[in-house]
Amino acid sequence: MRWRSVVGWSALVLAAGGGAVLLAAKQSAGRSARPELRPAQDEAPVAEVQRGDLDMDVHATGELRASHTVMLTAPSVGGGSLEITQLLPTSTPVKKGDVVIEFDPGEQQFKLDQSRSELMQAEQEIAKANADAAVLAAQDKVAALKARYGVRQAELDVQKNEIVSSIDGKKNNLALEQAQRVQTELQQDSQSHQQSGQAAIYLAKEKYNKAKLAMDEAQQNIDKMRVTAPIDGMVSIQRNPPQDFFFSGMAVPDFHAGDLANPGSAIAQIVDPMGLELSCKLGERSSSSVRVGEPVEATFDALPERTFHGKVKTVGGMSRSDFFDDNSNSGVEVTMELTDADPHLRSGFSAQILFRGDKKKNVLYLPRQALFMKDGKRFVYVDTGKGYEQRSIKIVGESESKAVVEGLGEGTRVTLVDPTAPRNSGSSGATATATSTGAP
Repeated sequence: MRWRSVVGWSALVLAAGGGAVLLAAKQSAGRSARPELRPAQDEAPVAEVQRGDLDMDVHATGELRASHTVMLTAPSVGGGSLEITQLLPTSTPVKKGDVVIEFDPGEQQFKLDQSRSELMQAEQEIAKANADAAVLAAQDKVAALKARYGVRQAELDVQKNEIVSSIDGKKNNLALEQAQRVQTELQQDSQSHQQSGQAAIYLAKEKYNKAKLAMDEAQQNIDKMRVTAPIDGMVSIQRNPPQDFFFSGMAVPDFHAGDLANPGSAIAQIVDPMGLELSCKLGERSSSSVRVGEPVEATFDALPERTFHGKVKTVGGMSRSDFFDDNSNSGVEVTMELTDADPHLRSGFSAQILFRGDKKKNVLYLPRQALFMKDGKRFVYVDTGKGYEQRSIKIVGESESKAVVEGLGEGTRVTLVDPTAPRNSGSSGATATATSTGAP
């Protein structure tokens, strides 16, 4: 009797277990047949399309640079490196003609003194050559007079040949020929003396000209040792890289008094403070809202208590960047002209820039994070309540955080992430397969 009871209870338990298993299997089959519903905490975040006025302002970080500068270099003179004896510090205001850099003129002064000594010696040689030529000319003139007298005396003696013996007549003829020969030789010697004297004078003058040229060159080099400002502006000292060893990223000091500089080296720069302009790079979509002539406001990190104003000067094209370049080196180059420049501004100052774009009134807009792009087309994911619908839209304008759109109604709910992307069980975010265009 007890054994039958145990068997009965066992059968009842097995039947109950089987029914539970069968019920669980039916429930599982029912869940797999119906679409899976995501729990609330796993749903994609959404935003609504809103209507209102939208400021198309764009923020950026830029740098002040000089559009009008003049570089001052070490003079191109022979003799090796030049020593800087005086150099105005950076940010010193100068007027046109003020001395900015002075170099040691010792070597050029030595060349000047040496050339002056050679010049004086050449002057003495010219005077001596002229004197020698004059003496020779006088001697040749006296000799020519004597030769002419001798020829005349011989001619008179030949005229007596009719009354003298034949032997004396022959002697007279020979004497005349000898006197004529001496006269001819003296004429030739006089011409040779004149030519040699002129050559000596010419050589002395050439030596004089050479010394004069060297002296003038040395004086010009001495004048070049004082480098002046060609325009009014501010001094900006350049870096002095080492000549023997240098690598990228190495800390390089500025030039200062006592340094050696090679001829032609850039030592300082004169910056026109009224020719400063702001420059920054904007993302392609942010730059689409910026126009030439648009007003801008700038606050410099070095002068935070004041806001400067200006306008957009140029909006360039997309700058190229290499594969290993970071994003900071790519974008649209934008330059701005300040309308209230200040002498305290310096080239290289960084600034926070606000582009005052046009204000769009009574428009439909949504967060830029809700915009996606695939195959070159921009779209949004609309939350229909039953699912998510991909819908193409038209972008009218964009600010840094919002986009003005057409094709969606006010109050339309759009997702801020791609709802079709696989989602991690431990995170509420999603990895989008479609590219989001929300970044500037």
